[in-house]
Amino acid sequence: MEQTKKQRQVGSLIQAEFSTILQQEGAFIYGMDPLVTVTNIRMSSDLGIAYIYVSVYNVHYKQEIIKELWENLSYLRGLLGKRIRKQVRRIPRIKFFIDDTLDEVDHIDNIFSQLQTNENFNPRSMKEAMESKKNINKEEEE
Repeated sequence: MEQTKKQRQVGSLIQAEFSTILQQEGAFIYGMDPLVTVTNIRMSSDLGIAYIYVSVYNVHYKQEIIKELWENLSYLRGLLGKRIRKQVRRIPRIKFFIDDTLDEVDHIDNIFSQLQTNENFNPRSMKEAMESKKNINKEEEE
């Protein structure tokens, strides 16, 4: 479903302000090591809910960072409210989601680089390439 112009405007405002909040307060919430970035914001049709998609780097357990954000939800929403209260009528509720798009891109890139190292392999289809990947993984496990 396509978002309206108003939803996109409020979403970009929240993305900019929430990114700044995470830069300033993130170390107190989830520590210094994780790198958390806001990749996308989707607004509900009534602008009452902001679905915030975040990418998490430098940690193995990304779900723990999301858990920390959920535990500090009221604090983060309060900070966001102070920043955007003059631009919006009401401060939206916040919901966090992990955006693992870049992880998937990296995974697919690794698959193709492994396939390129196999010199005599010339796939005719994506299915053939994926079957070859499965065979490579089986060989590595043995």
